[in-house]
Amino acid sequence: MKIRKSTVGFIIYLLLLMLPVYWMFNMSLRTNADILGTFSLYPAHPTLTNYVAIFTDPAWYSGYVNSIIYVSMNTVISLFVALPAAYAFSRYTFLGDKHMFFWLLTNRMAPPAVFLLPFFQLYSTFGLIDTHIAVAISHCLFNVPLAVWILEGFMSGVPREIDETAYIDGYSFPRFFLTVFLPLIRTGIGVTAFFCFMFSWVELLLARTLTTTEAKPIAATMTRTVSATGLDWGLLAAAGILTIVPGALVIYFVRNYMAKGFALGRV
Repeated sequence: MKIRKSTVGFIIYLLLLMLPVYWMFNMSLRTNADILGTFSLYPAHPTLTNYVAIFTDPAWYSGYVNSIIYVSMNTVISLFVALPAAYAFSRYTFLGDKHMFFWLLTNRMAPPAVFLLPFFQLYSTFGLIDTHIAVAISHCLFNVPLAVWILEGFMSGVPREIDETAYIDGYSFPRFFLTVFLPLIRTGIGVTAFFCFMFSWVELLLARTLTTTEAKPIAATMTRTVSATGLDWGLLAAAGILTIVPGALVIYFVRNYMAKGFALGRV
């Protein structure tokens, strides 16, 4: 059976893509002394010491819990705000609508460092430093524009006649929006939730600056591996593997929505 060049190219690409992940997993199953002492393509004496250290140290597993909490909060808030905003952009024409839509996208393009000092001063004034809601709201500055942009593309694909028919049948707007319209764009909601989750999960600058101890994310906790003796490579690799898991789970649950989203929406 003749193998296509595209298949060979895809296999090579997949191997190169997974090589860093495999190497990190390989390091996570070895001690730091073993990693620094010998070069090995696989763990000769695998150990779960690094994973045990993470799950038994409150400073480590609390970092994962904190990250999941504020990322989930941000995803819910972003969708709650973006859904009605995207509907307005897709269904109504008003003065400055194109300019406002572009302005939303410029917020997504701006670097987080620009907003770092204003956020810090504002949250310090209201006593929100080192809270999950502070990080969740700060990430909305970037995720809400993205969510509006994606959802608007899906909503524009829904015929306006559906809205008019529902109103003729006596549906109020909240009832129509929740029971008729949202099920029609559930693919777009799934894709939007995925991107909001991932962008909030990997953001470090705002999350690290606005937290100290109680709400510190896992990315900030990983810097604890640095000591006078150097980096604890095994512990750092185990933390990295566990950091990949939430994103992989999200991709698994929304994989069907993502496939449709890449074909139908603004993704």
